[in-house]
Amino acid sequence: MNASFWRYLHAAAYSVRLNTRSIKQTSGIQNLDAAQYLDERAGFPPSAEQTAIAAFLDRETAKIDELVAEQQRLIELLKEKRQAVISHAVTKGLNPKAPMKPSGIEWLGDVPEHWNVRRVKAISTFTTSGPRGWSEHVSEEGALFVQSGDLNDALEVEFAGSKRVQVANDTETARTLLCDGDVVVCITGAKTGNVAVCDTVPEAAYINQHLCLIRPSHDILAAFLGVLLKSKLGQTYFEISQYGLKQGLSLEDIKEAPVLLPPLAEQTAIVTHIKAETARFDNLTAEAQRAIDLLQERRTALISAAVTGQIDVRPVAERKSA
Repeated sequence: MNASFWRYLHAAAYSVRLNTRSIKQTSGIQNLDAAQYLDERAGFPPSAEQTAIAAFLDRETAKIDELVAEQQRLIELLKEKRQAVISHAVTKGLNPKAPMKPSGIEWLGDVPEHWNVRRVKAISTFTTSGPRGWSEHVSEEGALFVQSGDLNDALEVEFAGSKRVQVANDTETARTLLCDGDVVVCITGAKTGNVAVCDTVPEAAYINQHLCLIRPSHDILAAFLGVLLKSKLGQTYFEISQYGLKQGLSLEDIKEAPVLLPPLAEQTAIVTHIKAETARFDNLTAEAQRAIDLLQERRTALISAAVTGQIDVRPVAERKSA
């Protein structure tokens, strides 16, 4: 038995479910029945042909794997370029000829001369973190209860997946109510530093203790603040704030986060530019992912065809003599 042939045969059987007796479904989870797996039937060509098939698949799958790796590298480059475009727009602006001045932030460098440098506390009318203990009141009914997992990577809150909570009519409830235009930052856990903008809150919704709510003042667009905090500027500050043994961000950390403040008209132009550029990068990334999916489908089909004899990989002379 050629070990490589067996490996490809197993991959084909699992991928296209040529054999299913040993695949068991338990509570929605697929498990392998070892005893029945060892009793599975499969076609085994002569040893020399197994070797030829394995060599053919080693060669052809290596080509496909390299093409997949190229697309994966492209996706990483697009991700880096996307972030660079956003960071440049919110820290340098759209006019390459604009006069610059020191930002006063050592790791940031110069910013446009007519921009102001502020802190979150200076450009917000209200900041707060979510209440503790509300997880005990999670219910099938009630108001939306937004948690860190509801913040996606596209500056959005996915309200449709939020849990619900029974709330009381008290100051704690009023304090943590989300409003249209609020910006939310994750302050603890694996998603610390993630940011979302609540363009429209569909119904009564409240944040949990792992989130911080920022209500921007009239000086700054919520969308601009969101992309700024999600950019390298905001993320670097969040990382520095957690330096050492500290885990997570405090409400004071959020209030002290640096904010660059262009005029409102320029903020609008920057947000529009970022939306257009990120859409372009997202489309290119989606194309690369589709290419990966097609290549992986091609790889699976090639393996299945080879190990089931649909492709004859023997030398031409050997085929004629057969």
